[in-house]
This record gives sequence, C-alpha cells and structure tokens, in this order.
Amino acid sequence: MSIEVKILLNEQGRPAGKLADAEIHFNAGELAGMKLVGFAIWERRDGPGFSVSFPSRQFIVHGDRKNFALLRAIDDPSAQQHIRSLLLHAYETHVHDNVSAEAR
Repeated sequence: MSIEVKILLNEQGRPAGKLADAEIHFNAGELAGMKLVGFAIWERRDGPGFSVSFPSRQFIVHGDRKNFALLRAIDDPSAQQHIRSLLLHAYETHVHDNVSAEAR
C-alpha cells in the first residue's frame, strides 16, 4: 500500500499549541483515492518537541466526556508509534521545506 502524508499548517493559532492538521492519503491498494483525516501535530506541554493526536470521536458517559480512538492497533500497540513517527517526520520536513523556500 502506498501512502502520502499531507500537512496543513494551523495558521490561525487556535487552539493554542496546535501546529498543524495531518491527513494520510492512500495512493494504491484497496483504499486508493481515499484519505484518513483527524490527526493533529501539537507542541508538547511537558517540554520540548511535538506530540500527535489521532482521529477520535467524543462521547459522554454519566456526564464525563470520553474519546473513542478511530485508528487502533490490531495486535501490537507499538504500531501506533510508527504512525506517530511518520506524521512527525512529514511535519518536520514540511516546515523545513517552507523555511528553505522563504529564505530563497
């Protein structure tokens, strides 16, 4: 399966700390022509670096707001780390390319 990550910078600055949205575009295979949306790149609150939030749906149980993750690992929980790394690499490349283009 061939995928591409598209980064959409958050130029409004709202909500605070949100740097970009990210989409995974499927270019081949059974999902060709589709995209998975709902990822976001955030500034870390607990120090330097970035974090990634995954697509989820909010619901309320007994007055408490909860999230149901829409993309989850089948067997190996570390599979999510691979997606996080892929999205963070795409974000850092996108930012670097934009800074380089502006410097020209």
